Amino acid sequence: MSETRDLRRGWTTGACATAATKAAVMALWGEGFPARVRITLPRGERPEFAIEYSDMGDGWAEAGVVKDAGDDPDVTHGAEIRVRVEPSDGGVVFAAGDGVGKVTKPGLPIGVGEPAINPVPREMMRGVVEEMAARLGRRPDVKITISVPGGAEIAEKTWNPRLGIKGGISILGTTGIVRPFSCAAWIASIHRGIDVARAEGLTHVAGCTGATSERAVQALYGLPDGAMLDMGDFVGGMLKYLATHPVPRVTIGGGIGKITKLAQGAWDLHSKRSQVDFAALAQSVGDSRIETVNTALEAYEIVGAPLAEWVAQAALARVDERFGGEMAFDIVVIDRGGGIIARVGA
Repeated sequence: MSETRDLRRGWTTGACATAATKAAVMALWGEGFPARVRITLPRGERPEFAIEYSDMGDGWAEAGVVKDAGDDPDVTHGAEIRVRVEPSDGGVVFAAGDGVGKVTKPGLPIGVGEPAINPVPREMMRGVVEEMAARLGRRPDVKITISVPGGAEIAEKTWNPRLGIKGGISILGTTGIVRPFSCAAWIASIHRGIDVARAEGLTHVAGCTGATSERAVQALYGLPDGAMLDMGDFVGGMLKYLATHPVPRVTIGGGIGKITKLAQGAWDLHSKRSQVDFAALAQSVGDSRIETVNTALEAYEIVGAPLAEWVAQAALARVDERFGGEMAFDIVVIDRGGGIIARVGA
């Protein structure tokens, strides 16, 4: 755990865009450009950001924040996230400037034709505008255009082109925080979580791929916090340790994309190290319509419950084949909203 604490965390592109939005709106509405701004992240943290770029003209203002990803090997580390604000025809609207991509394929949380600015960053920026509008007695009618100098080149080092996000990077983040990616440190923290659960006499633990699936699984079974293992993408690392430090029951929870990878034999579910084979998936579920889809979510939207059920059953079979015996396993597959779309085992 000491290695995890020593790694310096950073800030998502969404957090940087929110800080730049706040600075630009301050200037647009007569308060001038600040040297630094403080924003509130979704979980209540209040980091401060330096404003590295500012400019304004007739009816617009623009501010820039340089992304600091901490000790995470993030390709967007050092990129400048610029935001231009100007009056809109009503409400807060978003646009992609140079270096920010646009969505061209279905299956992502943002619709086709929209700028690749994910829902949580949009809410963060909208919240900043509405808060300032209320404080200054203005209407929150602001157009927010985000640009990233060199973003198109940066995007070529990501999965954006394959996902159908064209022209630049995405503005991402669900918590605003980039937690340093260290395989050894993360897996060590999983091991410690298992050790603690066993020491407490817990008979049922759960490893989930993210916060949404963790909430769903914890609520489903009423598990205590100590039973929730911060598995992330490292399902193999978690199960290997459990094989020599077993508990009676283990739940694996995650979204359709991650669990599909597990169903197809991947034990590291990170996007850079495993991908869904859609041709094989189409053959497995007997539906050729999904051979050329973009994401597992899109495949699920086409096929529906039979696909989710196959994914869950196949994932359980993989886990049972390699790690079954002393432990009982179950698989829970959730949708983006945290709803359970398949559940098998135990």
